[in-house]
Parts: sequence; structure tokens; C-alpha cells
Amino acid sequence: MLIFPSAKDDDQTCAVSHISEFIKIKVEPVGRWYEALCARRRNRYSTSGHSVESSSSEDEESEEEEAEEDVSYLRSLDPKDWKNQDHYAVLGLKNKRYTSTEDELKRAYRRKVLRHHPDKRKNAGEAVQDLDHDYFSCITRAYEILGHPTKRRSYDSVDPEFDEEIPSINNHSKDNFFEVFEPVFRRNERWSVKRNVPHLGSSDSTFEEVDKFYKFWYDFDSWREFSYLDEEEKEKGENREERRWIEKQNKVARQRRKKEEMSRIRQLVDNAYACDPRIQKFKDEEKQRKLAQKKAKQEAARAKVEEEERKRQETLEAEKKAKEKEEEEARLQREKEKKEKEALKKLTKKERKTLQQLCEKYGYFAENEEERVLNLQNVDKLSKLLTLERIQALNEVLQESDEQQGKEAFLSEVKSLNDQIAKEKEELVAAVQKSSNTCSESVSGKQWSHDDLQLLVKAVNLFPAGTSNRWEVVAAFVTQHSVTGTQRTAKEVLAKAKNLQKQDTNLKEEVNRKAYEKLEKSQKPTVINDESAPSERFESPAEQQGVAPWTGEEQRLLEQALKTYPASTPDRWDRIAVCVPGRSKKECMKRYKELVEMVKAKKAAQAAAAATKK
Repeated sequence: MLIFPSAKDDDQTCAVSHISEFIKIKVEPVGRWYEALCARRRNRYSTSGHSVESSSSEDEESEEEEAEEDVSYLRSLDPKDWKNQDHYAVLGLKNKRYTSTEDELKRAYRRKVLRHHPDKRKNAGEAVQDLDHDYFSCITRAYEILGHPTKRRSYDSVDPEFDEEIPSINNHSKDNFFEVFEPVFRRNERWSVKRNVPHLGSSDSTFEEVDKFYKFWYDFDSWREFSYLDEEEKEKGENREERRWIEKQNKVARQRRKKEEMSRIRQLVDNAYACDPRIQKFKDEEKQRKLAQKKAKQEAARAKVEEEERKRQETLEAEKKAKEKEEEEARLQREKEKKEKEALKKLTKKERKTLQQLCEKYGYFAENEEERVLNLQNVDKLSKLLTLERIQALNEVLQESDEQQGKEAFLSEVKSLNDQIAKEKEELVAAVQKSSNTCSESVSGKQWSHDDLQLLVKAVNLFPAGTSNRWEVVAAFVTQHSVTGTQRTAKEVLAKAKNLQKQDTNLKEEVNRKAYEKLEKSQKPTVINDESAPSERFESPAEQQGVAPWTGEEQRLLEQALKTYPASTPDRWDRIAVCVPGRSKKECMKRYKELVEMVKAKKAAQAAAAATKK
């Protein structure tokens, strides 16, 4: 026995864990302990120090006490029905049962033999039957089974006094869980192969303890076997085949009972798990822990998103401020340039007006009407083509000199301007001729004449990017209007257009201008079905010279004015001219006629391209 040291007055004790159940073990004496055992046997003393004779006398006394209780049960036994009898009750060990030791079994058997042996009962004058029908054979059979370890284990597996009932799942079991299930697990732990069976515990048990308990019982390994209930004994078989058949039938029955036993244990554990209040508590704690983790993750994610959003807003704000600053600087720059441009425009207009006034002052330096008309055109040409510096210089000369000197300066400036225009035309023609001779299309033997180049420029402007089958349409337009009759493909036209794009800007503008002039001269005047269409002609070369090309903004204003003032509007062209600054009524009407011609030519070219494609 474990002896704890005595506690002092100021000592404190506490329980740190459950003490495992005591286990009975069998010890064989060796050495000097075996010598002491032999000495006790020689002196007829028991292990407790009492003599065997005194022990025998005590057994006899207890025998008299027990005989009255068990004799009626013994006499009611049928020796042939020995399998259904309670062997522990036969030997008088009904209360101790499987806890009885080997020594207790021997003493109990000895007592029963001394009391119920047939010879002793005959001497006492009691009528005794033959041994096969006398209940004494039941005592012998009981000791044969319980005294043999294997047979006793087989009988203990089917102990008739064992309570196999398991609690059901109900409110009573849940409310009194430990009181209901603790005794049941205590009863069933006797079948465990493993020792140190964990206890059910209490409501304060930790998760590890509860998990260990259920893990043990869900993996429960039982030594219980049911060979005692075999219907037939194998030794009774007449031959080997019959004995094998009996063994096979017995094995099937044992496996079936073993399976039922494991199902019963599993049902017990399942019911306990379902009623255990600690399981729900642990589940709630786990749920709360997961919710806390999820909430923490969500908070972290939300904080991260907020931080990213804050940084993004800061970046957007910085970009917005930088953009606003750039826009403000660009606006100021545009306003500055606009003011400078307007100032330059006003100054140019002023100088042009001054030039016209000075020339008008001297009668345009003309002696007859024909010379006057020609000088009027020259004045207009000088106003539109000369730079501001040259106009200012000419005005200064005219203001400081007399009529004769002014005329010489005027004619000298006109001659210089005409020479410059002629020189530019010669350079333009030479460049166009050179480019037409060196372009990629010359490889195929198809030369591009000056007229064909003008048609190409005209077609590229008529059919901008985005036109369906643009280059096929351009090729059809050039082929249709070419005076040489040369057939042009879309590939040739595209290659030539790319080549022209690489040429000088002035060259392209001049080719473009000449293409329009050529086309307008060659085409017949078209009557526009518009009540407000002009009745005058503006195709005279004198009027065409020096006309500034229309810008994109002017074109947009003209189109908007045409939509705003339809044909039924009185003084339509006067109002349209007011909407387009810098353009006169005649210029607006002329531009309208050009647009009409361009639209018609474009539709005709598209129709020709579609017909060629078919």
C-alpha cells in the first residue's frame, strides 16, 4: 500500500490529477521470500501469519452460515443443464464474481466439497442420487470452468449477472449525464484489453481529457468472446469433417455476437457523446474562437482596404492637383498665344488696310481702268501673301515717298512676289516629277503624271480614313478621272500616297491646291437645288488667287450655320457669313458649292469601286 508522509500544520494539499484504479497482480515469491513461504507451509501458517488449522476452522464456521443460503439453490440445479447455471453462485461467490481470486475459488470449492460431498451426506443419513444426477456434479463442473483461466475467461464473457443496458438519449440523461453514464462505463471497462482505462471525468475536465476519453472508447478493443455459448462442442464430432463443420458454425455465431457487442459499445459511446454537455461547450468555444479569428481577419482586411483606399485617394488628389496645375498653365499659355495671335491678326489687318488706303490714295498707281483692275488684284495678292514685316516695310516706303517713288516700290514688290511664286512653282513641278519617277509604282511600268498625282491628292482628301474600302475607292476615282486612261490598283495607290506623305509639306499643299483648281476648271458648273444658292459665278482666276484655305474650325462653323439657317431663312448667306469670322458671303457660298461637288464626286467614286469589285 502507498503510504503518504504525514502533513504538517502549515502544509497545504491539492489534487493535480485523478489517481488510476488499483490493479491486482499475481506475485510469485523468489529467493529469500520463497524460502519464507516454504517455512510457513511447513509450519502450516498462511501468508497472514495465521495457522492453516485456524483458517480451516474459520472456513467451516462460514460454511455453516452459507450453507443455509445456498443449499436450496444447489438442490434446484439440473446437472445436465450446467451451461445455464451460475457457477459463481454454485461456489458461493455470487457477490465477488469475476473479482474472485484463485485462492478464493479454491477455498470456496473446498468448502462446498466438505459440505456437499455425496459420501458425507450419506453418512448424515441424506438420500443421495447417482453422480450423474446429483447436484454435486454441478459443483465439480463449476470449479472445472472457473479454475481454468481460459474457460473462466470464456464464462466471464457471458456473465449472466452483467448488465448490458445502455442509457438512451433523453433530457434525463442530458441533465444527469455523469450520474447516468459513469456507472455504465465502469461496468464495461472490464472488457478492455488495454489497462488504465480513462475515466469519464467531470464538468471541469479539459478538452484534451475529454478527447482522450472518447478516442479510447471509439477505438475500444474488447477481449470479450462468446465460445461459452457454442451450441455444439467440436469434440463431439464423429469425424474430422463434422468437427470442421461444427467449428465453422460456432465461429460464425461468435463473430455475429462479437459484432453485436461492438455495436452496443459504439451505441453507448454515441449516446454519451450526444448527451455530454462538455461537447456542446467545447463546440461553442470553438465556434467563438473561429468567429473571433474570422472577425480579426475581416478587421485586418478592412483596415488594409481602408489603407489602400486612403493611399489611392491621396494619389488621385495629388494627380488631380498636378493635372489642374498643368491645365491652368496650359490655359494661361493658350490665352497668351490667343492674345498674341489676335494682336498679330489685328496688326496684320491694320497693315493690310493701311496698304489698301495708301494705294487708293495714289489711285492704285494706274493710268487706265485695265491697269487699275490689275493693280487692285496685285494689292489683294500682296495683302494676302506678304508677311507682316514686308507689308510694314512697304507701308513705310509708301508713306515716306511721293507717288512716283511709291509706284516703283509697289511694282518692285509685286514683281518680287510674282518671281517668288514662279520659282516655287518650278521647284514644285521638278519635285513632283522627280518623285513620280522614283516612286515604287514605276517598277511595274505605270508612270504617275502630274495630273494623276493631283487626282490622287484630291481623292485622298475626299475619302478620309474610316471610309469603307478606302483605297479601292481612291483607285477607282483616280482611274475614272485620269486623262491617260491608266488602270490603278489599290496597292499602287496606297504605295504612292505613302510616298507623297514623305515629301515636303509645301509640295503637298501645292499639289493639293492645283488638284482642286484643275478639277474645278474641268468640271461643269452644277446647279444646286437650293432657293438661296448664289446666282453669281466665282470661278474667275483673279478671284481664286490668294484665297486662304479653310481651316477645320471654319469648316465646323460653316456646317453649324448651314444647319441653323435653312434654305427658307431670309438673308441666309449674310447670316451664315456673320457666323464664320474672317469669311465673306461669297467665300461661304463658294465653299458650299465645293462641298456639294466633293460629295457628288465621292458618291460617284464609291459606286464605281463597288461596281469594279463585283
